[in-house]
Amino acid sequence: MLSSRVLVAWSVAVLSASSLPAQAADAPAPAPVLATAPVQAAAASVSGGYDGVVEAVRQTIVAAQVAGAVTAIEVKAGDSVKAGQLLARIDARVAEQTASASDAQLLSAQALLDVARKDYERQQQLFQQKFISQAALDQAESQFKASQAQAAALRAQAGATRSQSGLHVVRAPYAGIVAEVPVALGDMALPGKPLLTLYEPGALRATASVPQSAVSGSLQGAKVELPGLPAERRWIMPEQVQLLPTVDAGTHTVQLRLPLPNGLAGVAPGMFARVWLPAAPAAAGHLHVPASAVVRRGEMTGVYVVDAKGGASLRQVRIGRAEGASVEILAGVSAGERVALDPQAAARTR
Repeated sequence: MLSSRVLVAWSVAVLSASSLPAQAADAPAPAPVLATAPVQAAAASVSGGYDGVVEAVRQTIVAAQVAGAVTAIEVKAGDSVKAGQLLARIDARVAEQTASASDAQLLSAQALLDVARKDYERQQQLFQQKFISQAALDQAESQFKASQAQAAALRAQAGATRSQSGLHVVRAPYAGIVAEVPVALGDMALPGKPLLTLYEPGALRATASVPQSAVSGSLQGAKVELPGLPAERRWIMPEQVQLLPTVDAGTHTVQLRLPLPNGLAGVAPGMFARVWLPAAPAAAGHLHVPASAVVRRGEMTGVYVVDAKGGASLRQVRIGRAEGASVEILAGVSAGERVALDPQAAARTR
């Protein structure tokens, strides 16, 4: 009797022991803890630097006004020139011959005008003496006026051809520095074709395209950084900032121009510059989340919002601009809610 009870107890123990692993295997694994971050309202000031370029306030592309072969180039890139200094010559042989022909035609017209004037004066004397009729006098007067008009026309034509001939000599419009000479001897010059680029070194400025939203506040305190200069001369505080009144429709940016002081050594047009705007308080009510929390699926943009029990639910949001490692949220979440930093891990816990 005792042995049978022992046998039954042993059997029950064996069955209990064999059922423990199965029950443990069937028990759900604890949910992983998601890394989260709160939705924060923007409280810090927003500022930033924008890439720009150094420009000359006065820069001119000197182009040809007439056609012809380039016969002389008197300057090279980097040369300093004075106002009116000779820069280049274009073959003017045809123009000079045309001007000579116009001068000859003008001399002929002036000679005919002298003859017509003397004839008209004689006809006037004869008319006063009643030797000719009024019609003869009128004819002599008409001939004189026609000769006078023809001489005036040829005089104007001769002046135009002389001016045209003078366009074959290219001179500096103002004192400056030659930045570029894209032509060589023998090249064919055409009206509008650039011959060289000239700029005035005394007036330079930094120009940058800035998002329209970044210039909503005051621009006082903006500064220019010139990374190509030594550290002690790299930062410049301009006296004024010019904001152009137009907005680029494609990029929604505006152009800022900041004049640079005169006499900056080592600064030339085309040099890289960075424009730093003063810090301005961020607009009230703007919310930000870490950029890693934003998930995009097709045309939907959202974040996984984690509740107090650790459950994650995908919520569609409307995002604004990115600022470093954070993204502005315009709609979809509230300040204080927590979002999952790893959207893939949050998707597995739903």
